[in-house]
Amino acid sequence: MNEEAINSLIGDLALILMLGAVTTVLFKWLKQPVVLGYIVAGFIASPHFALVPSVTHGENIEFWAQLGIIVLLFSLGLEFSFKKLLNVGGSAVVTAGIIVLGMIGFGFIVGKLLGFGLVDSLFLGGMLSMSSTTIILKALTDLNMRQRRFVPMIFAVLIVEDLFAVVLMVVLSSVAVNRTVEGGQMLGSVLKLSFFLTMWFVVGIFVIPLLFKRFKRLISDEMMLIISMGLCFLMAVYSVHSGFSLALGAFVMGSILAGTIEGKRIERLVSPIKDLFGAVFFISVGMMVDPAVIMQHAGTITLLAAVVVVGMITFGTFGMLATGQPLKNAVQSGFALTQIGEFSFIIASLGTSLGVLNASTYPIIVAVSVITTFTTPFFIKRADPAYERIKRLLPRNWNRALNGYSKTARTAEMPESREIWRNVAKRYFIRLLLYSVMTFAIIMISGEYLWPVIDDNVHEFFDEFLWAVITFVFVIPFLYGIMAPGIKSEERERLLALSGKVSYVPLVVMSSFSILVNTIFILVILKGVYPSQVALVASVAIALVILLLLTPVLKKRVSIIEKNFIGNVNERENRRTGHGHTLVSDLHIAYITVGHKCPFAGDTLREADLRRKYGVNVVSIERGGAQYPVPKGDMRVFPGDTLGVIGTEEHIEHMLPIVEAEEEKVPTGTSESRFASYVLSQTSSLVGKSLRRARLREDHNALLVAVERTGNDGDTQYLSPTPDIVFAPGDILWLVGSPKKIKAIV
Repeated sequence: MNEEAINSLIGDLALILMLGAVTTVLFKWLKQPVVLGYIVAGFIASPHFALVPSVTHGENIEFWAQLGIIVLLFSLGLEFSFKKLLNVGGSAVVTAGIIVLGMIGFGFIVGKLLGFGLVDSLFLGGMLSMSSTTIILKALTDLNMRQRRFVPMIFAVLIVEDLFAVVLMVVLSSVAVNRTVEGGQMLGSVLKLSFFLTMWFVVGIFVIPLLFKRFKRLISDEMMLIISMGLCFLMAVYSVHSGFSLALGAFVMGSILAGTIEGKRIERLVSPIKDLFGAVFFISVGMMVDPAVIMQHAGTITLLAAVVVVGMITFGTFGMLATGQPLKNAVQSGFALTQIGEFSFIIASLGTSLGVLNASTYPIIVAVSVITTFTTPFFIKRADPAYERIKRLLPRNWNRALNGYSKTARTAEMPESREIWRNVAKRYFIRLLLYSVMTFAIIMISGEYLWPVIDDNVHEFFDEFLWAVITFVFVIPFLYGIMAPGIKSEERERLLALSGKVSYVPLVVMSSFSILVNTIFILVILKGVYPSQVALVASVAIALVILLLLTPVLKKRVSIIEKNFIGNVNERENRRTGHGHTLVSDLHIAYITVGHKCPFAGDTLREADLRRKYGVNVVSIERGGAQYPVPKGDMRVFPGDTLGVIGTEEHIEHMLPIVEAEEEKVPTGTSESRFASYVLSQTSSLVGKSLRRARLREDHNALLVAVERTGNDGDTQYLSPTPDIVFAPGDILWLVGSPKKIKAIV
């Protein structure tokens, strides 16, 4: 790249960032979503707006936009996590599936009616099916509705929609490349995606937490940022190598890191980078806005906006009702989903880069997003009146039926024996999937990298046999894992207590299927060594030997693998609750972050008296990256501290919600109180004044919690705020109040 190209790259970036800064401040002042400000900034920077200098090289913005997509999806992955997906339950998956499939079908039909081609109509349906997490979150916060009953379910659905969007991008890419829709090919793409997602997830969960634990003391915030972004780009590159997109790899790595103990830390460190490149991406979206195209297609834009609103309300409400939500919650949820956002832009970018979308489609989608973003708060506020009207219009027996179905769906319980067998089957299929993927991956990697080395260095008579033996050594623990017993001893005992017997038919079916799967894997390994008939017989024999003879040897090995894997999956939650960190008898060590409404925030450990009140002992305090092992009784506890506590499981579970209690979100536009520290300068008006004379509470609505002062010997002291305490330069005041007002007096 020559000097002129570098100068234009930097100049274009400077222009769009300055425009972005100005427009976002304006939109913040107007209490509108910042995303709209970025889109407006992009329009101003584009050649379509002649009143200011425009971007000189479109390829420069394309580069920054692609980088923005990678960072944006990496950040979405950090907020996602596969563990979170498992926790939201099947109802969110069903609801999201109904919404996405319904909107894709609705959008496809509308696209065909508008004269779009097959592929264009599919992309249109995909773009119209994705609600915006960012816009919904902003709207609910502005309306002070974050605590409403329907909101948790909405966020669960949005989590699942993010995953569906990633799958949809892969499927649409396959459709775009082949210019046709073939069921077998789409199924192959989904299976390939499932295989790689599972393999990346399993390997990532095994390796990454181990590295974080091993080098924890050496990893500063700077190094953690470098490591996490390096892993992001590495997975993005490998994703492309595997036939997928950069964005998919970034999303997967983010979701893997989200499940580690460092997930929150990485999310905090990456946040400024996400804000920067996310802004560049949305500005690049705004540069695609062409007023001439919008005027030309005003009718299409209005129609598609109506499709989004009507479709989301219809499918969102129906999806919620289908999973047992009350009618009121269902209607409120449907009305909250009436917009499209970031994933719609990403899918539009994908279609444009693949050359399958008409040039006018992108600005049309942007215009639809802008319209639906502005109307979202209106529809959220209209949900309650709409519910009352629907309730009045529905026949009384319909209302009774919906209420009865909702109660049944939420309270229905299956017999205990059936619940046990369901858990056994679920555990069996998860093990079968994970171990099968790992076995296949090892065989594939062995064939790709090990076989050429052996083929070049070993005599032809022995090469295939040696390759089979080495490969078999690596896969045998996973082959046993596929066939390991699926029922626990306590489950067997409970079934005996319930019915007096245990039916072994399900276990026989599972074991038979496992032997069949193992036979296929072993046959794949041996087919190059022996003739087909001999290889088949040998495969069955080896599978039975694994089951009957090698069980004692492999059982311990597989148990260690599973224990480490499950421990890594639950690492963040275990660290918080103490599960898996047993010390002596029933004592555990847990690490709990102090919330802003913690009742002993600001108190010394002696004053908090946690041992008497909660039955736990504090063994460490982590504050701002600094560790304080075995803190003394005069050390104070502040919000944001991470307490290392030892106690029983019951004591820790009781203490968690009390310590982690957070203040309710203050609605935008009102004065905001925060707990923070402020350093007194030499010129501060408080220097030389007593707390009584300063009148912090009376005149400034500020509460002094503690004074942090460094003595002549260099030791730090935390002084209780008595009325006669006199402030001195260098004092650190821990205050609760409006940051703007406090800074004015400090």
